[in-house]
Amino acid sequence: MSATTQDYYETIGVRKDASADEIKKAYRKLARKYHPDLNPGDTAAEKKFKEINEAYEVLSDKKKRAEYDQFGKATFEGGQGFEGFRTQDFGFGTGGAEDIFSNLFRSFRQEEVPQRGADLVTSFAISLEEAYKGVTKPLTLTREISCKRCGGSGADSSHICSQCKGSGSIRQSRGVFKLSQPCPSCRGRGKIISTACSVCRGSGSSSSNETIKVKIPPGADTGSRVRLRGVGSAGVMGGPPGDLYIELEVKPHPTFKRDGDNIYVDIPVTIVEATLGGKIKVPTLDGTVTMTLPPGTDSGKKFKLKGKGIPHRKTGVRGDEFAVINIVVPKKVSGKTREALEEIEKAYK
Repeated sequence: MSATTQDYYETIGVRKDASADEIKKAYRKLARKYHPDLNPGDTAAEKKFKEINEAYEVLSDKKKRAEYDQFGKATFEGGQGFEGFRTQDFGFGTGGAEDIFSNLFRSFRQEEVPQRGADLVTSFAISLEEAYKGVTKPLTLTREISCKRCGGSGADSSHICSQCKGSGSIRQSRGVFKLSQPCPSCRGRGKIISTACSVCRGSGSSSSNETIKVKIPPGADTGSRVRLRGVGSAGVMGGPPGDLYIELEVKPHPTFKRDGDNIYVDIPVTIVEATLGGKIKVPTLDGTVTMTLPPGTDSGKKFKLKGKGIPHRKTGVRGDEFAVINIVVPKKVSGKTREALEEIEKAYK
């Protein structure tokens, strides 16, 4: 198609009533297809790439598109043309032309260069006592690790790439653009595999069942995370491994209830103990302690045992324990007991 007969809508491959998103989507698809760096030495592809950008320069601008729809392409002849296109129209940021095309073809490059391995997430249940004191426990998991035979390279043997001289990238000038891209010969590795690894068959990784020790610090709570660096999946093409995240769950306790760093415990007492007061035993995470119950204590009364709670994960400062009084009544009442209770009842009047 000549420059004088070029129809911008046909060039992009959209209808004249296409939305801005449809135009942008069609443009990106064609730009990837005809970019000179993906078609080295193809003059037809380079010409098509310029036509696509010229069309997109107009159709992506609301004002210019309206002028084009009314007056046609002639209104833009003699202007800036392709050389004057605006980087913001690409929607990839404003870091300059080199950054634009770097972003544009990132999806093609992701499989060509070393990449960090995927993070793994697993769950782990611990008791309240373990959360209180901290604990080191074994964890068995399956993950991809770097192949021990080839060290993650995927090769039994390889040689330096002759095109990039081992750098893994080449630079090319395209008019005003200076682009750096992965070497097409070695795909960014700097080396070319002569013989694929006989163990991993070129993938660079293998599956492994492992048992590791997980150190859980004091103060962990449900929802807390422990991060183990480098214990995730192996990287691609020699890239670093990902991390392992362990999401903790603190199991319910039969005696204590937790609220943040504080704990609560129900303490059963008799009517006599509540009325007359006295010494009572209170369980804590450190063991049993003795507490003085004052006379006339009501059911539901809370007594604070300072510093007997859970240590804070970051500061180590311990929360408190609250002993909640629960008056219990006798299940069987004899005649004498009834008389005694009736006498107690008179005390309420």
